[in-house]
Amino acid sequence: MFPLTPAIRSLLLINVAVWLLQLFDDSGSLERYFALWPVSAANFQFWQVISYAFLHDPGNPFHLLFNMIALVSIGGNVERVWGRNRFLTYYFVCVLSAALTQLLVDGWTGFPEPTLGASGGVFGVLLAFGLMFPRRIVVLLIPPIPMPAWLLVTLLGVGELLFGVTGSQPGVAHFAHLGGMLGGFLLLRFGRSSRI
Repeated sequence: MFPLTPAIRSLLLINVAVWLLQLFDDSGSLERYFALWPVSAANFQFWQVISYAFLHDPGNPFHLLFNMIALVSIGGNVERVWGRNRFLTYYFVCVLSAALTQLLVDGWTGFPEPTLGASGGVFGVLLAFGLMFPRRIVVLLIPPIPMPAWLLVTLLGVGELLFGVTGSQPGVAHFAHLGGMLGGFLLLRFGRSSRI
């Protein structure tokens, strides 16, 4: 196993540390102040468009585990090409675009629940990986099927769109995932340093 890149190591440590704090937060104050609440909710604060990405469901360790596995296994490849600063800029643009997309969807649907998790940033990183290494073979965890990166990213994007539109997998912020991919795509396409 290769060593973790600096940004990935930092994101991994912060996410795990915050999740451990959440386990002992009986009052729910971390979620109340730092999860992403709809704009219409009394708990909404502007910093939540970033802070939500460091919180995960304390009752579901797989929420954190799958996000961190994806970030470690795919994000390091992207960071090695771009370097720490460009990678972190890209990651947080994806986190922000995921949050804004989710807020739009929440405003439209009237969904009253908070959003949390690094998935929006992770989906943006997956998009970058698929564009940078389209023919690299990756293997899903469940089911363990090898496929080229471009196909994985395409299937994930189409799946998120279908789940989001049909509402067949409630409790998951599918449009936030798509928003993370969209923000990443726009940054790569129109950013000042748009070359991958």
